[in-house]
Amino acid sequence: MGSVMDGDDADLSRLLLPSEPQPEAGEDQKLGARVWAESGKLWHIVGPAIFSRIASFSMNVVTQAFAGHLGDVELAAFSIANNVIIGFNFGLLLGMASALETLCGQAFGAKQHHMLGIYMQRSWIVLFLCCFLLLPFYVFAAPILKLLGQPDSVADMSGEICLWLIPLHFSFAFQFPLTRFLQSQLKTAITAYVSLIGFVVHVVLSYLLVYQVQWGVVGLSIALDTSWWCLVLGLYGYTAWGGCPLSWTGFSTQAFSGLWEFLRLSTSSGVMLCLENWYYRILILMTGNMTNAEIAVDALSVCMTINGWEMMIPLAFFAATGVRVSNELGAGNGKGAKFATKVSVATSTIIGLFFCALIMIFHDKFALLFTTSEVVLKAVDQMAYLLAITILLNSVQPVLSGVAVGCGWQSWVAYINLGCYYVVGLPLGMVLGWVLNWGVQGIWGGMIFGGTAIQTIILAIITIRCNWDAEAQKANKHIQQWSAEPTTSP
Repeated sequence: MGSVMDGDDADLSRLLLPSEPQPEAGEDQKLGARVWAESGKLWHIVGPAIFSRIASFSMNVVTQAFAGHLGDVELAAFSIANNVIIGFNFGLLLGMASALETLCGQAFGAKQHHMLGIYMQRSWIVLFLCCFLLLPFYVFAAPILKLLGQPDSVADMSGEICLWLIPLHFSFAFQFPLTRFLQSQLKTAITAYVSLIGFVVHVVLSYLLVYQVQWGVVGLSIALDTSWWCLVLGLYGYTAWGGCPLSWTGFSTQAFSGLWEFLRLSTSSGVMLCLENWYYRILILMTGNMTNAEIAVDALSVCMTINGWEMMIPLAFFAATGVRVSNELGAGNGKGAKFATKVSVATSTIIGLFFCALIMIFHDKFALLFTTSEVVLKAVDQMAYLLAITILLNSVQPVLSGVAVGCGWQSWVAYINLGCYYVVGLPLGMVLGWVLNWGVQGIWGGMIFGGTAIQTIILAIITIRCNWDAEAQKANKHIQQWSAEPTTSP
């Protein structure tokens, strides 16, 4: 390649790139030293990833806060549009983009840097076309929501909001691949900086358009569109203007080759992640059809908000584990991938135990952050133990899913998720919720014990029984297959 990295980037890459296959702990190095070194590599990705995800999540929180000051209908409309319509499409596109964590991660570990830009361009093409296929959900949002039982006033306003959020929808097709492209190369600090800029732009623009220009929900929609496209332009600007000289050499017609195989892997990745995400949407819709639904939905919303914020940490570990495992496998270091998995699972579990304990200690108080209603506080208190169990399981399950992404097991995990959540979890939740009359706790319990718990156990068994040397050989074969077409360096 004609371009080279500057001194600081070169030093950082030498520190964080997968090394030659390492001996098992205790052979040449002390275990503590190896754990410390691996933890440094892991947190180099996890730290900025947590910040980026919290910033993105907080954009939605800020939007709902502004909507709440506009009126109850506006708040309900934005919440429904965000959680049902956008949430459905967000989960699928985010999952499809995670295919890059496998491909870019393994290519980077194998030092096939020129292929990273090709993979990202293929992902842009696939996700952009998928956005067009998903567009009817935005165009016909109002009638869809009415069919789901939403009041006409809320459904109509949600439909209007969704039309204005179509630019946001298309930004996902570019922002998600850019983030994974950069994470796979361990260029994580830039994602945090750009996320901070996007969040500040969103807050300032929301205030100006709502209170100064007085555009209401339309102004909030424009602010959300603008802030997400700021993320896209910021990440692309860094990539194209010298931030990735080895992996980005400009647009290439090679991106149009191998699209079918890329689509298959992207679809498997999308289904793997969105099946679990959709279950949460179904949980909210099912709760809305129960007796005393208002109290149940309020209590569940409090728990889901707490869970959503905390979930940003396991999701960061999901991304970091996928990168670390794919980097090591791409470098042919099966033992390094195995050790990275152990350190990531242990670290995330410890953090999960901490937050689980916090929920149990403050089981009757944490809902005060959102409400002072005694009825809702009591309902949340009764569900606190389910929230604690969910947080604990979610500290392990995403990490194991990250291992699956790093190894390229998306198709298998998609089947596992389908079976756990929809063959076991959903029917169990319906039995516990309605037949045994346990209400929302029964529905949620079905998801936890029939879905997440079984899924975690199966993924743990698969990971424990994994032949890591064989996976490294598969990764090498996969890299050769996907980079078979000749490329030229500038």
